[in-house]
Amino acid sequence: MMTTLKFAALALALAVSTPALSQDNKASIVGAWRMTSLQFTNSEGNLAEVPYLGQVIFSQGGTLSVQAMDPDPAAKPTTYTANGYEAYYGPVEIDEAKSTFTITVESSLVRDLIGQKLVRKFEVTGDQLVILPADPKEGWRVTYDRF
Repeated sequence: MMTTLKFAALALALAVSTPALSQDNKASIVGAWRMTSLQFTNSEGNLAEVPYLGQVIFSQGGTLSVQAMDPDPAAKPTTYTANGYEAYYGPVEIDEAKSTFTITVESSLVRDLIGQKLVRKFEVTGDQLVILPADPKEGWRVTYDRF
């Protein structure tokens, strides 16, 4: 009887987790992503690589968390960073049809971000995610690979 219960529990767990692994969800933004490239528009108006490391996680429960770091110990603060580090979290609304998401920042290393709604564009191609600002004047592009 105990073996039957264990088998039933395993079968149920596999049945519940299978959709997350299916090909239909390959285009979904939900999941964990590792940063592979960060680019900013330089003074000449061209995209230039910035040596950043980081990750973004879109949970099935509707939250987003970001962590990223500039390995340069002398990195200057930005709108999103302090001491070369970026970290924020909050509920996220994803509009797959429009390829946008909006996060309401609930907690952040940079306290001025708390309470702000950040709108971003995204594109998922296979296991790659590209995030862009809704306002192209911000001039950045981040590329991630699915974990």
